[in-house]
Amino acid sequence: MPGGVRLPVTNLRKVFWPEGNITKGALLRYYVAVAPYLLPGVADRPLVMKRFPNGIAGKAFYQQRAPDTVPEGVRVARVEGDTDVPARLVGGSLATLLHMAQLAAISQDPWFSRVQSPREADHAAIDLDPGDGVPFSRVLDTARWVRDELEGIGVRGFPKTSGADGLHIYIPLEPGTPYEAGRLFCQIVATIVARKHPRVATVERSVRHRGRTVYVDYLQNIEGKTLACAYSARASDYAGASTPLAWEEIDRGLDRRDFTIRTLPARIEKIGDLWAGLRQARGANLLAVERRIRW
Repeated sequence: MPGGVRLPVTNLRKVFWPEGNITKGALLRYYVAVAPYLLPGVADRPLVMKRFPNGIAGKAFYQQRAPDTVPEGVRVARVEGDTDVPARLVGGSLATLLHMAQLAAISQDPWFSRVQSPREADHAAIDLDPGDGVPFSRVLDTARWVRDELEGIGVRGFPKTSGADGLHIYIPLEPGTPYEAGRLFCQIVATIVARKHPRVATVERSVRHRGRTVYVDYLQNIEGKTLACAYSARASDYAGASTPLAWEEIDRGLDRRDFTIRTLPARIEKIGDLWAGLRQARGANLLAVERRIRW
């Protein structure tokens, strides 16, 4: 570890993904490989753990609070105004990333805001979640429609696979943007897409009333809610990894199962860090954008 930090790890041969016989040790090695690209996306952000002590086939549980004791280099902080959780793990260091994997937290699930400014989201996100039996091609169609609506009002969207069944589209925001503004903006875009394409897309919150559609979810844009970050491993049966995409890939069509913890390091080496564009992009001024939206 950098700086001579030593991090205890155990049970490296425990199988986390039965399909493919992928172990906890493989997860740790994966995170070491992608850390230079993943860590900037979680730096200074509170993290929520979903732990799978017996792998994805066993029972999982959520953990909001940081462990009472952590190894050297693992960052813990109290979030201002967070009265329910005394201290949280905070992303940005390799030690924190690997310690969470040691605790069987497979994915990295950060807030959209930082500990320094917990009420202000750095980005908003639209989560495209297909219902049972919905082909992935419909998710790709819905992503294109979201992109078209964003481009029509001069806003850039950055897509990535969820690492499970769907896609995430992130929108960079101007500094100081409150969560509520990002949520309202995504609600408007999602509603427009659902109204224009009602046979494919929906904003219906009730799962049983959605039918065979793609849920265009804008409700992750709330303080304390999370999505798996770019390059995060996921507890999907195929050991998916949340993979940044170029829009050209979505236009051509793709298979979500091609993007896994086994394939992603080589992809990054070949095409680079596509998620750097989100961090470097100028954030959308939602007050100015609002004037360009047509319902």
